Amino acid sequence: MNNIRTARNQSGFTLIELMIVIAILGILLAIAIPAYQDYTARARASEALNIAAAPKLAVAETAISTGTFPADNDAAGYMFNQTELVSDIMIAAGVITITARNTECDGGEPIFVLTPSTTAGAVEWDCSATQGQNCAPASCRAAAAN
Repeated sequence: MNNIRTARNQSGFTLIELMIVIAILGILLAIAIPAYQDYTARARASEALNIAAAPKLAVAETAISTGTFPADNDAAGYMFNQTELVSDIMIAAGVITITARNTECDGGEPIFVLTPSTTAGAVEWDCSATQGQNCAPASCRAAAAN
């Protein structure tokens, strides 16, 4: 009789224990899925700024060689072809405007504005986000808040 009772106690989990585990997993997933979606949207938006390396170089080279910022893409010698995550990059008086797409950001597709300035012969960039600020990198969000 004692052996039967021991076998019953070690037979497995009860239904209530399994339900508690499933409830805990549900709560964790409810927190993790939105955090992951936010992370992927920010990563897509950041890729738009990575693509801006080439026009930044074109603007900086033009500014250093001519002493003035280029008026447009042609003056900078830069041509842009759309990518999966960037629909347009425009240069106007040295200011680069990057329009992102397919980022799935809550505040709309981010539009980043990179504004150049020269200090002791070096070109420095200030970033701001005109929309989609919740997906913008910290350096662009800080500039947008000012």
